[in-house]
Amino acid sequence: MIYVDYAATTPVDPRVAKKMSAYLTTEGVFANPASTHAMGKVAKTAVEEARNHVANLFSAESSEIIWTSGATEADNLALKGAAQLYQQKGKHIITLKTEHQAVLDTCQYLEKNGFSVTYLTPETNGLLDVEKLKSALRQDTILVSIMQVNNEIGVIQDIKKIAELTSQRNILLHVDAAQSAGKISLNVQDIPVDLISCCAHKIYGPKGVGALYVRKKPRVRVAAQMHGGGQEQGMRSGTLATHQIVGMGEAFRIAQLEMTADYKKMQFLRDRFVAGLKANSKIKINIPLAITIPTILNLRIENLPAEKLLQSLPDVAFSKGSACDSKGVEASYVLRALGFSEKDANCSVRVSFGRFTTENEIDEVVLKILSCVGNPR
Repeated sequence: MIYVDYAATTPVDPRVAKKMSAYLTTEGVFANPASTHAMGKVAKTAVEEARNHVANLFSAESSEIIWTSGATEADNLALKGAAQLYQQKGKHIITLKTEHQAVLDTCQYLEKNGFSVTYLTPETNGLLDVEKLKSALRQDTILVSIMQVNNEIGVIQDIKKIAELTSQRNILLHVDAAQSAGKISLNVQDIPVDLISCCAHKIYGPKGVGALYVRKKPRVRVAAQMHGGGQEQGMRSGTLATHQIVGMGEAFRIAQLEMTADYKKMQFLRDRFVAGLKANSKIKINIPLAITIPTILNLRIENLPAEKLLQSLPDVAFSKGSACDSKGVEASYVLRALGFSEKDANCSVRVSFGRFTTENEIDEVVLKILSCVGNPR
């Protein structure tokens, strides 16, 4: 099996797995980090070290990182928590039609609970027109939620411009960075983002752990959505999973060290893949490469439904779109929001590359796709 579905999830880096294994059994540190005995204190030290690694990736303070079970929970905590705490200022929220389902479904939930949500339509290339965002802002707008990198099409939004606009109006900005953390920069010292969702399993860490960055200067708070022991500054109760947190911290530490080298490798692999596909004129790249992250490529093969292509290549792991969209039977809502026809959207697939992808795998997948298409140029 050739794996080119890194946007869905990444394998755990062996260096991460090795570090995690020291926090699982009686031979390591398995104690509850909230315990006050010696072993608990060692576990807490490991948790705080990991928190610092995650914070460093965003140039944040470690106290601004709140552990969650993943980016979906972080999105929920950011949107619901901010909406509840700031509703006295207003009840209007703005997002983009191409956001992750964790954001869109949360916005729909908030609409059912008395909030007003504006869903902006992106341009045909997937980018948000900041002027359209500016026009959509109202006196009662309290929150804007825009992802940095789209999980289906790889488009990179200009978060700096968006943040400058929201900051001037004292409107909170939430950024879903699940696909961008550790791949491209998001420096909160330079960009006035208030809330950032991220997770470990998109960046060679374990599944089931994530974090929410919550800015402290100027002070931002979110209302807790899980109640109990008051962990994580009262914003997210629950016993901390030391081994998973340690894994996320190590994954973020490695990503920060290797970000530039990884990015260059992804560019090389993506460009090699695209060059190989040019042998057939039926294969179309859906989004301009210049505005996308090199880890994600969205393409279509004219008149060949994605499902048929997937079935024809059982030994290649790639996808129609987001693995997180359990509904998954309809054409991509992301592509349809960009103006793609139902037919073209249904013929589109996402191929995504990662740290362990090889040139030989790229070449082999190209040959397999070309053999399915037939009728070369």
